[in-house]
Amino acid sequence: MRRITRIATVGIASAALALSATACGGKSSSEGGSDKGATAAIAYDIGGRGDQSFNDAAYAGLEKAEKDLGIKGTEAEPSEGEGDPDKVQRLTELARAGNNPVIGVGFAYAPAIAEVAPKFPKTTFGLIDDTSKTGKNIANLVFNEEQGSYLAGVAAAKVTKSNTVGFIGGVETPLIKKFEAGFVQGVKDTNKSVNVKVQYLTQPPDFGGFSKPDLGKAAAQGQLDAGADVIYAAAGLAGSGSIEAAAKAKKWAIGVDSDQYNQKGLAPYKEYILTSVTKDVADSVYNLIKSVKDGKPQSGEVRYGLAKDGVGLAASNPAYTKLTEVTAAVDKAKADITAGTIKVKTAP
Repeated sequence: MRRITRIATVGIASAALALSATACGGKSSSEGGSDKGATAAIAYDIGGRGDQSFNDAAYAGLEKAEKDLGIKGTEAEPSEGEGDPDKVQRLTELARAGNNPVIGVGFAYAPAIAEVAPKFPKTTFGLIDDTSKTGKNIANLVFNEEQGSYLAGVAAAKVTKSNTVGFIGGVETPLIKKFEAGFVQGVKDTNKSVNVKVQYLTQPPDFGGFSKPDLGKAAAQGQLDAGADVIYAAAGLAGSGSIEAAAKAKKWAIGVDSDQYNQKGLAPYKEYILTSVTKDVADSVYNLIKSVKDGKPQSGEVRYGLAKDGVGLAASNPAYTKLTEVTAAVDKAKADITAGTIKVKTAP
């Protein structure tokens, strides 16, 4: 697998220059990515690979495709403080290199994919966590995050001893507010007397709340000091800081996106990772790559929900599975959501 730490993301001027060069000479920008064989690429979101969460889940899908499908994978990392022109350039270079599909990991890639996809009509572009930009060769890979977060809320309300739990969002965006909404509803539906403290690390256009563990750690410490004994963070790499803080205080943390109990980088804290709200980002990446390889590329909205285990609650921690009253409540909530008895909110 080829990993590109930075694809010429040196600002607006250089991005514009590169795009101008693409338009004026060399290989036509309208050519597809199938002429170089079975290759696929993912362009990471803020925090990059190694975040123990969202990006690592996408990488797992690419890695599986390499092993099972025999494709060659390319990874591209974001640069700090980059803008849309940088993403446009990154996606353009990945497509021109012959990768198909090219997958943007995260809603921040929406404007760039909307600009680049029409120039490469034979290449499939995957856009994770966003449906605002569509096209014939765009697959919108989306999840019912609020449903998994509801289950986390049920678990949190069941295990809290202080009747105070915390939610930490990386950046206050509509996507992360889905996590908040589901979690708060799950807590309150289970025990109305439980107080939920909510905090966001940054506000758009500052997306550092997804990449800075120290911010997550400080926020979690504040909530712990205020009495919280369960903390759920939907904050990418920054969430690892909140897990560290909770573990050092010997309180419960709830992970997100990946099964964080099994993440090597979080091994020192795993004893206190009660569970994780999982999104099957890995399968969404793998399925898209397979669809292209099979000649039947996915396009349009491809949704992963609780009914088909596209989201869920991990049960890797033996301490969690021993809490039979908690797991029974979670299982009942899952069944009720799947049956439509419980309608989970997508906004607070």
